Amino acid sequence: MTRLLDNHLAGRWQAGSGAGVPLFDPVLGTELVRVSGAGLDLAEGYAFARTRGGPALRALGYAERSAQLARIAEVLQGRRDAYYDIALQNSGTTRNDSAVDIDGAIYTLGQYARWGAKLGAARWLADGEPVKLGKDGSFQSGHILVPQRGIALFINAFNFPAWGLWEKAAPALLSGVPVVVKPATATAWLTQQMVADVIEAGVLPPGALSIVCGRSDGLIEALEPFDLVSFTGSADTARAICAHDNVLRYSIRVNAETDSLNSALLGPDATPGSDAFSLMVKEVVREMTVKSGQKCTAIRRVLVPQAHAAAATEAIAAALAAVKVGNPRNESVRMGALASRAQLAAVREGLAALGREAQLAWAGNEADLVDADPKVAACVMPHLLKVDDGDAAKLVHDVEVFGPAATVVPYRDADHACALARRGFGSLVASVFSDDVDFIARAATEMAHAHGRLHVITPAVGKTHTGHGNVMPMSLHGGPGRAGGGEELGGLRALGFYHQRSAVQAPPEVLAKLVEGAAPWQGGAG
Repeated sequence: MTRLLDNHLAGRWQAGSGAGVPLFDPVLGTELVRVSGAGLDLAEGYAFARTRGGPALRALGYAERSAQLARIAEVLQGRRDAYYDIALQNSGTTRNDSAVDIDGAIYTLGQYARWGAKLGAARWLADGEPVKLGKDGSFQSGHILVPQRGIALFINAFNFPAWGLWEKAAPALLSGVPVVVKPATATAWLTQQMVADVIEAGVLPPGALSIVCGRSDGLIEALEPFDLVSFTGSADTARAICAHDNVLRYSIRVNAETDSLNSALLGPDATPGSDAFSLMVKEVVREMTVKSGQKCTAIRRVLVPQAHAAAATEAIAAALAAVKVGNPRNESVRMGALASRAQLAAVREGLAALGREAQLAWAGNEADLVDADPKVAACVMPHLLKVDDGDAAKLVHDVEVFGPAATVVPYRDADHACALARRGFGSLVASVFSDDVDFIARAATEMAHAHGRLHVITPAVGKTHTGHGNVMPMSLHGGPGRAGGGEELGGLRALGFYHQRSAVQAPPEVLAKLVEGAAPWQGGAG
């Protein structure tokens, strides 16, 4: 039997009971390792993190904790090649796609380390200036933010086993809150190896970082008041967590990042052959194929002027036809596999659902897979669909195919375009491709309430923009409504989730003493 990966809980490595769940190479179909979280004493592990990891972290100032983040980044950088090898085997991703996950994680840790260093030796944050509560000013009110004294439980998705951990752990650990991560089973190997390397390096105090792999009942039941949950995954699971008796009883904070039908909006000025049109085609193809479309931020709907719908469809299809799909061990392959055969089945089911109202504009042939057996590999060719009437279409605004699929949707005018974008009922990101500043400004204000991030691409930034689906630590990651209603990253603003903001009503000299030992809180300044 293949190796059973250990869990790290209560300050020690522990094996789950039973044979465990196998993890597979999604291209070759071979078993790699196994995971099991069965039989673990979660209450003991959580208590150890609260009573040992939390106090040890909070005994340090922000700058000292930022130095720990910098050290974690160094440890991960030193093992980078090993992580690429695990990603190749367990996620079936090309090296470029693995970089989005692995290098993105290291970069985010480093960025938060730099920001945290600016907060100095302080151990809490002061929010704004005190205000008078009486005419003579002898009694005032001020606000401070202090680190939460529970654990941060991360329940993560399969598509980003590296970045998904560290983009959350960076602000949590910087805040002084211990982390327990439950990675998605299918790709847990990379997360487990990173945690093992950091623990072996002795960067963090015991209890500051724990990991539970595989299915483990009682994750939510073992939570207590002041614990926190950050979840990435399906909207159905997020609702189940938020409705859990334990979460409701203790008003446990939950940050959720869920389904999202993100859009690319081509401005009316961006005619076929224009720079903005070409940039849109390039970005749509990139978002459909990077990590095989398995990104919560990927473009699912392509909103284009009616007059240019046919040209846009043809241009995207032509670019997709040049993408080689298959085994990422072959250097010619640009798009690898989905994470698992189960994910392949889900993508096929979603495509069948969209096919009830959308036409297939282009799809690759499985016979063209490179060095991959379609009967074994979790590979799917890109699928481009189209609809003639975006208003009549319902499923295209509701069904998210978590793979290399997108639908071209025509619009009549600017108001109609924004209305269609909002039909996603809450999205993580929308991109606008145009060289018309007035149109861009109007679209941004009309769409902002339904989107966590707006990514504007003009010809002037064609070579410098960071990418529609590239989540940067400087910008908010999250979205309203269907996207989960959560917020991550966005500079030091992310620390707010891991702190309690409290009003202190006191004489001025007391508030002055509090401010003296605090760093200023500016709600997100880096």
